[in-house]
Amino acid sequence: MSLATWAAQLERSGNDGVAARACRLAASRTPPTAAWLAVQPELLATIALLGELGVGEEAQAACLLHALMLADPAVDVAALAGFPDGTRALVEGQQAAERVWALYAAHGTVGGSEGLRRLLLAIIRDLRVVFILLARQLVRMRGATRAPEAEQRALARLSADIHAPLANRLGIWQIKWELEDLAFRFLQPDVYRRIAGLLDERRGDREAWIGDAKTRLGDALRSAGIDAEIAGRPKHIYSIWRKMQRKGVEFSELYDVRALRLLVTDVAACYAALGVVHTLWPYIPGEFDDYIANPKGNHYQSLHTAVIGPGGRTLEVQIRSHDMHRHAELGVAAHWRYKEGGGADASFERKIAWMRQLLEARDASDDDAALLAGFRTEVVEDRVYLLTPKGQVIDLPRGATVLDFAYSIHTDVGHRCRGAKVNGRIVPLPFQPSSGDRIEILTGKTIEPKRDWLAPQHGYLNTHRAREKVRAWFKRVDLAQNLAAGRTLLERELKRLALQPPNLDDLPERFHVRTHDELLEALALGDVSTGQLARALHELSAPPPEPVPVQAPHPAQRPVADSGAIVIEGIGNLLNQLARCCQPLPGDAIAGYITRGRGVSVHRADCAQLAKLRERDASRVIAVEWGRRREASYEVDVIVKGYDRKWLHKDVTNVIAAANAHVIAVDARVDERRGTVEMNYALKVSGFDQLSALLSQLLAIPNVIEARRIA
Repeated sequence: MSLATWAAQLERSGNDGVAARACRLAASRTPPTAAWLAVQPELLATIALLGELGVGEEAQAACLLHALMLADPAVDVAALAGFPDGTRALVEGQQAAERVWALYAAHGTVGGSEGLRRLLLAIIRDLRVVFILLARQLVRMRGATRAPEAEQRALARLSADIHAPLANRLGIWQIKWELEDLAFRFLQPDVYRRIAGLLDERRGDREAWIGDAKTRLGDALRSAGIDAEIAGRPKHIYSIWRKMQRKGVEFSELYDVRALRLLVTDVAACYAALGVVHTLWPYIPGEFDDYIANPKGNHYQSLHTAVIGPGGRTLEVQIRSHDMHRHAELGVAAHWRYKEGGGADASFERKIAWMRQLLEARDASDDDAALLAGFRTEVVEDRVYLLTPKGQVIDLPRGATVLDFAYSIHTDVGHRCRGAKVNGRIVPLPFQPSSGDRIEILTGKTIEPKRDWLAPQHGYLNTHRAREKVRAWFKRVDLAQNLAAGRTLLERELKRLALQPPNLDDLPERFHVRTHDELLEALALGDVSTGQLARALHELSAPPPEPVPVQAPHPAQRPVADSGAIVIEGIGNLLNQLARCCQPLPGDAIAGYITRGRGVSVHRADCAQLAKLRERDASRVIAVEWGRRREASYEVDVIVKGYDRKWLHKDVTNVIAAANAHVIAVDARVDERRGTVEMNYALKVSGFDQLSALLSQLLAIPNVIEARRIA
């Protein structure tokens, strides 16, 4: 079939869908380029194979459009503007795969081909792209007999490393076995020819023999009243060689060169079918395995037996229930894990299982859109697949930072990390890369991890493994240094939150440690975060001063119920406001001062202005406390100091905005002689917790050397 023939077929059928539009776009390239003419035979064979697989004309059109874009530079993304989103997504998926092929060509399987397969599945969002890639590779392998030997081996290696395992995992058996056999033929031609000679019969003859065995067994099972599905085909040459290698046996010792699989309703039917098989054909002693009564460690269940079938040829028969088969294909005993020796990865297996279900439902259901929507909803990729400069694929949990990546390479790389580049662009250490990003870690000569890396609020490390490596390094540091570092953190927290040093006797008990030294060491090692410390310090802050006795209220007056933002002892329905001088926040110890005409002014208990007012008229100082209700926001003054640089103020305001704090006023002063800047912000925050987190985030900004609340 030529491209013109396909276009004519579409036109005769009245089809004016994406395939017809793609054909018209291809036909409009006149005169056609030499590159476009060269790829057409392979392209048309791929389109025909996609038709056999039943993928749909949108996938065929996307295959055509991608090939046209590669061959004709004049066809770009703009030329696809008139096509549906789904078609463009299929083209983009093929372009993403081209980047993986380029990576493979440059670096081979550095770090293992498994990483490349996972990267490919991570960046492809439409399952049909995998069909296109597999079909195109199979067509190339079929035509590789005419290619130079070096090109044959390169194609074969790519098929063996990437395409055949993907086809195996997705259950596309007709592509899997042919890719494996063709790759084996080019990579090990002598072994291939030897095994082919040992079979001493053509594949067609073997398939006919299997068909005859299926018919005989099917008749026997029906006579016994057993409902069973029978599937079988002769093993392909690569599979035979793999088993010879794995078991260390010769060809003559293999009993499963030909195999049948029976699927029945339940366990009882499994054993009944086994009896029929052994009645029909004599079994081979020592070749029976009961994995139903004795499941494998991965919960795989099935009956395996080997018999002397028609014509005296050996035949393996596997018998299992439909539930057992579903578990073996989609569960922890998935066939691809058994064959490839892969490790357990629940999220990745779930994604593969959904892909397999999509494949099985392709013929049984027309509701492909609903299935694809379910796939996208249920299988959210929770790993990211990142590339080293040498092309090795590193997978980490989603949300991992570039510093996590550095520790995944090697502990020393993490300890010496000073910066990182993602796709050639310098990024901060808390940056979270996406699948397919290439990361280069910038290292220093000395091992110098930072204690701030352990603070969760700074966001440097999001993987447990990396945090444990940093903690282990600091544990090896001299105890005196850890105590000094913990003491510095405690003093810094008191200063930045503008708290008076409380009585710390009860502080260790709050963190389930016995002594102050143990608490300081826990602070230094990150076992106690600064946020936890800040909350504890606020709770231990000095209580409000003893209230000055006031005249008992009139019997008609009742204390205000504990439903407001401020509760005033013994006085009801009295106006109050938070003092501007000290700007108390919920959690601060507070006291009230009765003003003339403006109700009660609420101060922090340690406010210097309140102390002066008390000296002037102590009778007007009253006891107040925070009520259950909280205001929407509270005003607070914050000072930020740092070394001046371009965009520093912008970075600070971005952090404030991201923390959902509101800027009321700002005043900045630059000391050009020292190269420093001091920024004073009047903010509105929801409470103490938000302020504490915001101060930590501000302190993490490059060039910022101090961020604290103004007392």
